[in-house]
Amino acid sequence: MSGYLNPNLLKHSKRVCSLYKRAVRNLEAWNINRPTFRYHAVLLRARFDENKNITDLRRAKELWIAGEEELAKCEHYQPLKFAKSPGGVAYAREVVCPDWVLDYWHPLEKAQYPEYFARREQRKKEYLKFYEQHYGKPMPESHH
Repeated sequence: MSGYLNPNLLKHSKRVCSLYKRAVRNLEAWNINRPTFRYHAVLLRARFDENKNITDLRRAKELWIAGEEELAKCEHYQPLKFAKSPGGVAYAREVVCPDWVLDYWHPLEKAQYPEYFARREQRKKEYLKFYEQHYGKPMPESHH
């Protein structure tokens, strides 16, 4: 289970759904051939469906714990990750340029986008006015 989720806070049905999804993703990592993967996924679903009508929570929890242990035993050594998911090859690859970088553009570069920079300057003035209303004018720095 994910490190940031406390499993005791989740309902049993959510825990079982999470176990099923992780087990299917694990099968997908082990079986590159799509028809083979689908065959094993159908068998896995049948195993889950056999126990879906269990009303005894103790028995259901035992089955869930056994499923977690089985998944831990047969977990793939290099699980598949989606490219933009944490751990994926493209995770956090897009660098977001901070706004202050635009202040250092050359005037010829700024001239290519006159409406944008006019609106930007207007918003900077509005922000300064807002800041001064809420926090007051900054005090002059005292030099030592």
